[in-house]
Amino acid sequence: MNYILFDQDREKLFPFTHTRPVADIRCGILTMRERWEKYLEDKTGTLTATYLQPLHNGTILDDNIYINGGIAGNCSLVEAINKLQSGQKLVIGTIVVAARTAAMNTLADLYSTLTTLSSIEFDGHCFGLQNVWDIFSHNDRAIREDYKLLTNGRTSEPIPEYVTVTGKENLFIEEGAKIAAGVIINATGGPVYVGKDAEIMEGSMLRGPITLCDHATLKMGTKVYSATTIGPGCKVGGEVSNVIFFANSNKGHDGFVGNAVIGEWCNLGADTNCSNLKNNYDEVKIWSEQENKLIRTGLTFCGLLMGDHSKCGINTMFNTGTVVGVSCNIYGGNFPEKFVPSFSWGGSEGIVIYDFTKAMDTANRMMARRSTKLSDAEMTMYKHLFENK
Repeated sequence: MNYILFDQDREKLFPFTHTRPVADIRCGILTMRERWEKYLEDKTGTLTATYLQPLHNGTILDDNIYINGGIAGNCSLVEAINKLQSGQKLVIGTIVVAARTAAMNTLADLYSTLTTLSSIEFDGHCFGLQNVWDIFSHNDRAIREDYKLLTNGRTSEPIPEYVTVTGKENLFIEEGAKIAAGVIINATGGPVYVGKDAEIMEGSMLRGPITLCDHATLKMGTKVYSATTIGPGCKVGGEVSNVIFFANSNKGHDGFVGNAVIGEWCNLGADTNCSNLKNNYDEVKIWSEQENKLIRTGLTFCGLLMGDHSKCGINTMFNTGTVVGVSCNIYGGNFPEKFVPSFSWGGSEGIVIYDFTKAMDTANRMMARRSTKLSDAEMTMYKHLFENK
């Protein structure tokens, strides 16, 4: 069968879906796509916004199963999806989980077709990303489910005897991972997953559920609280709690970030601090680019939401529920606005447009440190964002 992951309500997941399909958001150990491909035991194609589509190759056939990329896959869902007949859709209330239909070349075509298909209600359990804050809100559950999926029937690498661990049965260490002396891991409240060639430096303290993905690093003395994902290639220090770092981002020094999502190729300067709780304990509101206004989150705790390739200088302070767009450079001694549009340069004393060429030069310099660079297709995508911000 030909499986294609499609975007649903992608505007509610800005700034992260400015630069990726919904399916490539990381929540838990895996991205939504990686999870689906594990359960489906097959590769997936993509149907996303027109300007993002050139970055995602895939074949569309006469018979396809389109799957909502914002829904977290599981065994029950896959079983129900594979029973779909042509012209049927699997739903949870008003949410379309999957549909079996002919070739659809655009999201608009698919959305139109979905209204004509017969519905089958899914009566099992799952979770999905309907709002941007769901990424960190669901991370605890996602880590636990991914941990079971990835470690089932496998044996962890040995735990070094100089590492203090409680709940050893909930710690899994992949090949090549390094854990230094003086590290304390508490896995009694949730699993701790240490990916391939990851490194936990001396004196770090971890309280599960936590995942440290492949090639990620925790700097010396890092304090990591539960429901945190350190994505592939990320380097993190200081104190973090319920944070998702997507990939190749750095928070290398002291400072606190909590109830937050940090995209790819971001860098937080030394002593960057992010408020995740209002002084009056009131509900946090965040800026919605889709609605062009502040919206309620229903949350008491909500911190920083930072898009790909954004950076901030030393001693930067972010207010509760701050949203930072794509490719921003933020600095200064006071709080910037709670919404910083994509391609912004500056801080509390004023913001100007970040010159596109300079922004891309910065991106490539950072990526060169990991032996990679922006592709032509990515440059075209960022140019589209810059011109339509």
